[in-house]
Amino acid sequence: VQLQASGGGLVQPGGSLRLSCVASGSIFSVTFMGWYRRAPGKQRELVASTRGGDTTYADSVRDRFTISGDNATYTVYLQMNNLKPEDTAAYFCNILGTYGTPKRTFNAWGLGTLVTVSS
Repeated sequence: VQLQASGGGLVQPGGSLRLSCVASGSIFSVTFMGWYRRAPGKQRELVASTRGGDTTYADSVRDRFTISGDNATYTVYLQMNNLKPEDTAAYFCNILGTYGTPKRTFNAWGLGTLVTVSS
């Protein structure tokens, strides 16, 4: 299973970006979709996740970011509004599920997509 992320870029403070991440392969089911980020000099943190219809957000992004997943297309999105300079980071998608015959579990990561918030 491979993940392809897109949507990063340079945006001014207060702007918006939408990240996308699509999984490909002989996927049978998806159980978890999440977005992490790693800022320069900081540890990786879980930004948002969705599992079984439940969503979680880091306190720093709640009410500004929205995660959504499409289990039919194995795609996860992260809508980021009112971006702040401290949101600057490499963003990584992570999807867990099952694939193949016989079914096996997978834990796949996308390559980071860079988000830079600066005036």
